[in-house]
Amino acid sequence: MIVFLRFLFLVVIASMLWVTSWASLRCPLFSVPPEVIAHPWFVATMFDAYWGFITFFVWVCYKETSGLARLAWFVAIMLLGNLAMASYWLAELFRTPSDGKVADVLVRRREAVGPLAPALAVLGIAVVALAWVRR
Repeated sequence: MIVFLRFLFLVVIASMLWVTSWASLRCPLFSVPPEVIAHPWFVATMFDAYWGFITFFVWVCYKETSGLARLAWFVAIMLLGNLAMASYWLAELFRTPSDGKVADVLVRRREAVGPLAPALAVLGIAVVALAWVRR
């Protein structure tokens, strides 16, 4: 199961990188027309996505015991969404032996702040800042 989950989250990251690259080459991030942003289904989709991000973040808060790690993961998840979430899963899955149990991934807590969360948080801030400037 660990190997399957690694593959799954690699596919998530690859597909998200592809679709966001494709979209950004066709339309700058903050150039979405006002009629799209105001559309009820766009609003509903954003609520759905961000409540999903918050739900995932609650699990991250359980797993990460450091306030700095929690803050960095919050910023990364809110700004990068599924890219950050899949990265979190992959980091956890690659810490687990291939024959390990999924339960270990789900409940094992982490004491230290690794470099991934701060790096993704900074990346997320940079992406939003660059998109804001280019609008």
